[in-house]
Amino acid sequence: MLDYNASHFTFGMSTMPDSTIIGFEEAFGAHHYERIGVVVRQAKNCWLTDMNGRQYFDCLAAYSAANPGHHHPRIVSALVGALQGNYASVISNVVYTDPLGLFLRKMAELVPQLAPRFGANGNKVLPKNGGVESVETAIKMARFHGWKNKGIADGKQEIIVFDNNFHGRMITVVSFSSTPKYRNGFGPLTPGFVSVPYSDLDAVRAAIGPNTCGILVEPMQGEGGMRVPAPGFLQGLRELSDQHNLMLLFDEIQVGLGRSGKTFCFEHEQVVPDGLILGKALSGGLVPLSVFVTNAELMDQAFNIGSDGSTFGGYPLACVAGIAALEVLQEEDLAQRSAIQGDKLKKRIEEIARRSSHVKEVRGRGLFIGIEVREGNAMDFCRQLLDLGVLANDSHGHTIRISPPLTISDQEIDFITERLEKVLVG
Repeated sequence: MLDYNASHFTFGMSTMPDSTIIGFEEAFGAHHYERIGVVVRQAKNCWLTDMNGRQYFDCLAAYSAANPGHHHPRIVSALVGALQGNYASVISNVVYTDPLGLFLRKMAELVPQLAPRFGANGNKVLPKNGGVESVETAIKMARFHGWKNKGIADGKQEIIVFDNNFHGRMITVVSFSSTPKYRNGFGPLTPGFVSVPYSDLDAVRAAIGPNTCGILVEPMQGEGGMRVPAPGFLQGLRELSDQHNLMLLFDEIQVGLGRSGKTFCFEHEQVVPDGLILGKALSGGLVPLSVFVTNAELMDQAFNIGSDGSTFGGYPLACVAGIAALEVLQEEDLAQRSAIQGDKLKKRIEEIARRSSHVKEVRGRGLFIGIEVREGNAMDFCRQLLDLGVLANDSHGHTIRISPPLTISDQEIDFITERLEKVLVG
């Protein structure tokens, strides 16, 4: 419940001062994030508000979770209706619910036919909570394919991954991370992965062996430095996967659902994967929801009764959010909006970069833009931006990440670029 006092409305859940809230997190929470000293009390569309009513433009969108903007009214209304209508509670998967059935159909039909070499069977969807759970589901799928369809001995399957990847922080996933702090002290690590340089087809080709069952790749790298692959790279992965009967898995948790200016990032190269991982924006950023999608034939082959499950994966409230978020994505044409507004924003940033001694490169697609700085100190610039009312973060230490909600207006583009000008040019 929101608090009120005699004189004014207070943003947020409580009237406790920021220092108290920060103290609670320090005393009772794990110190696994480097925090910036702002306590956000309200989030609406592209803006975050603190206790004093100061607003900050959100250039992170929670790493693409808030693609439709914070608290999109249509998604909020759907959730409130489900809660008040008593059809939002988690229910045992031993029975059916209509939100799950409706969500699965909408999700499966939105994605083009995956793994068409296995037949035009339609798609099937396996829902989970956080995105990393669906990454691990995709890994299970690729390993099963290697065992069942390629005759690889169980336990010998190998998946090709890429340096500077980010797919989450569960044990299996950090086992193939090239970032030491994600792995150190958490062994024994999970075997079965071969990492090669991103966007290097020759390295992929050389890494394929008799036990290779799949390739797991981000069509654009986010945490790896906002990297766009070289033209033809994804098409080359598709050709190698077809040639060697590999599962080609695309992790679009950060770059899918309109973020890159297309509904799915793989549409930029017109390459269709065998399996697709989505999350974050799938629920409009309001409840955890992720999915693994693949050809119905492959899904039925790998997952049968008891081989997988999740208490909250695909529970009614999440599915209600998912349906509403997908409707907003389509009906408000957020992918096209991302393409148009992203082109405007990137051109403005490139113009600033030409006059800045700090900027090494600007790269990105849609509203997924990285500004690499020469000194490798991107966070210093992010802290300066915060003082000017813009929340941004670094990617891989050397790149300023610019990925606002897809609802950004022309006036808000002006707001961002005026502040980037101040910190990058002076």
